[in-house]
Amino acid sequence: MKATGFSIGELSKQCGVNLETIRYYEKIGVMPAPSRSAGGYRIYDADHLKRLSFVRRSRQLGFSLDEIRGLLRLVDGHAYTCAEVRALTLDHLAEIRRKIADLNRLKRVMAEMAAQCSGERAPECAIIDALFDAPPLSGETRRRP
Repeated sequence: MKATGFSIGELSKQCGVNLETIRYYEKIGVMPAPSRSAGGYRIYDADHLKRLSFVRRSRQLGFSLDEIRGLLRLVDGHAYTCAEVRALTLDHLAEIRRKIADLNRLKRVMAEMAAQCSGERAPECAIIDALFDAPPLSGETRRRP
């Protein structure tokens, strides 16, 4: 760390977050704008490092950017209680459990479809037929576009 702070490259290396991601976090307000050098380069400080580490860890735990924004609003306003953070965490845990249940259903269906296939070179495939004919799964997971 230089006496004047971190460059974006140094911050990126320290936190393991891509440069473009850091810029994006600034753009959407998850990261505060850093000060600038006389040449216009971003200069980050220890608070930026701490915040980016928090965001990265939260993302690793599966929190969405909106959920992280909510947590950071509580932190920034010094207006949070452990009970509020616990409630947010329990909501997130419930979502993880729903996703696990959906994935287990998907695993079961995929295994059933694979078991119907002989694996031989045939003009028709039981898996393809099942994909065309099967109704949607209940509790279907949301797909990203």
